[in-house]
Amino acid sequence: MSLFRPQLWQIPEISPEHMQNLPALVQNLEQRLAEIARRFPQAVFASSLAAEDMVITDALCRLKLPVRIITLNTGKLNPETEALIAATQKQYSIALEVYRPQPEAAAAFEQQFGTSAIYESVENRRQCCHIRKIEPLNRALSQAPAWLTGQRRSQSATRSELAFEEHDSSRNIAKFNPIFDWEEHDVWAYAQTYNIPLNDLYRQGYPSIGCEPCTRPVKLGEDIRAGRWWWENKDSKECGLHK
Repeated sequence: MSLFRPQLWQIPEISPEHMQNLPALVQNLEQRLAEIARRFPQAVFASSLAAEDMVITDALCRLKLPVRIITLNTGKLNPETEALIAATQKQYSIALEVYRPQPEAAAAFEQQFGTSAIYESVENRRQCCHIRKIEPLNRALSQAPAWLTGQRRSQSATRSELAFEEHDSSRNIAKFNPIFDWEEHDVWAYAQTYNIPLNDLYRQGYPSIGCEPCTRPVKLGEDIRAGRWWWENKDSKECGLHK
C-alpha cells in the first residue's frame, strides 16, 4: 500500500501586482452592480456560496443595493457549506432567501433509483440536479426581472464565451455575470482585502464546491473543476443551473 499522498489544490498566493490591480476591478464591479440595480430593481443574485459569489455578496451589501440574494440548500450540502450560510447572514446582517427542493420529489427519486443513482448514469445525475437545484432556482426566479451569477470565463472551457449581460431565453429575463472577466487571483485578492466569509472546504483542497456526493478535492495542477462530477466525461459536467 502506497503512503504517498498527492498534494492538493491550495488557495492561490496573492502578489503585490494582483493587489495593485484590485481597486480598478472593484470600482468597475461596483459600477456594474449599481447599473444592474438601477435597471432592474429587485433583481435576484443566485449565490452558490463560492468565493466568486461571496465577492458579489460583499459588494452588494456594502453598497446596500436593492438586489435579492438567494441560495439553494439542496439537502446534500457539506456541513462546511451549511455553516457558511449562517456565517454570511451574521456578517452582513441579512436573511438569505434559502430555497430547497420539493421534499416529495427528492424522496421519490431516491426511493425509485437509490441513493447512489447519480453515479450510475449522466441521466440520473442530471435528474437529481434538476430536482435539487434547477427546480428550486426556477421558483426563486419566477418573479425576477433579471438575475445575477458569479460565473467567470476562465473557470472552464464551457464558459469561455461568457458575457457581462446575456438573455436567459428559458426564463425570458436578463442575466448578468458581474465578474465574468475576473481571474482566479482577482477573486482571492478581493477575499483577502475585504475579509469575506469563505467555505472551509477551500482549505481542504476543494477549489470548486457543489453537493457533498458530487464534489471531491482536486490535486495540485488539475483543472479547478475536476472535482465536480469527477466520474463523468468532461463534456457532460454541467447541470444547466446557469443556462
